[in-house]
Amino acid sequence: MRVERRLQDGLADGSITVALRRWSRPQVVAGRRYRSPSGLVEVTQVEVVDVVTADQAREAGFASVEAALGDLQGEGPISVVHLHRVDDPDPRDVLSHDTHIADPEKLKRQVERYRGHFDLIAANPGVRAPDLAPQLGLDTVTFKRQVRRLKELGLTHSLRVGYRLSPRGEAFRNL
Repeated sequence: MRVERRLQDGLADGSITVALRRWSRPQVVAGRRYRSPSGLVEVTQVEVVDVVTADQAREAGFASVEAALGDLQGEGPISVVHLHRVDDPDPRDVLSHDTHIADPEKLKRQVERYRGHFDLIAANPGVRAPDLAPQLGLDTVTFKRQVRRLKELGLTHSLRVGYRLSPRGEAFRNL
């Protein structure tokens, strides 16, 4: 779930507890946690409604129903997503600092498809994705999507510009 800046600030201070979306099909599941630039967000409920109430608009951070509807993009039913910020650390960050690799062979199999990405990042920390992607014959979007798999395995960190190996990634590299 994309959490725009306005929601991030409101989630952090507790003033926003709802996001309004127009989706042709649900994009989130109640009970799941999603990453946002300001931390983890948990979706507690998703309701599809025909009409946005004044309370829902206010919980989404809008002064009026009209303002909330004016902010909605697209066509289709309106989803009211109830959410709250979770103070737990991102599991990827926790994993990225765990240098004990219990099953190295399993991790090697998981990384096999992205080994070129891993080696390229290791050799070029802080280099922009548009500069790395062509070296693997990929466009930038595909490269970034595939590097996210390494991040999910706790092996890389994203920087303001580029990537670097995490402590776990360094431990894996030295196996």
